[in-house]
Amino acid sequence: MIKYDLEYVIRASQKVLFERLSTSSGLSEWFADNVNQKGKIYTFEWEGSEQKAELIHKKENQVVRFHWLDSEDDDSYFEFRFEIDALTNDLSLIITDFADEDEIDENMELWDSQISELKHVLGA
Repeated sequence: MIKYDLEYVIRASQKVLFERLSTSSGLSEWFADNVNQKGKIYTFEWEGSEQKAELIHKKENQVVRFHWLDSEDDDSYFEFRFEIDALTNDLSLIITDFADEDEIDENMELWDSQISELKHVLGA
């Protein structure tokens, strides 16, 4: 598995964006068809299939990190992290994810599509 980062400028407040990235209701708006949470385990549903992830790190208005429970790589995760540009004050969402080398381009396109949906939900 290869680790990669993507960066997107999002026109929204950190608090509003964090809500969309860290709660089951927020994630259901853009990331999956439905998301349920029980403790630290989130169940993501897409068109009849489901995948479970554990919330392994969360820092208010800064970072959210999940680990897919069915991943063969115990060190892999996907993470949403915020950075604010000191000059422009733009809010950037940095996504860190892992994929097999032959799937990275496909995964990046999927993230682009998901973030496009997130921006639409945020009106950004």
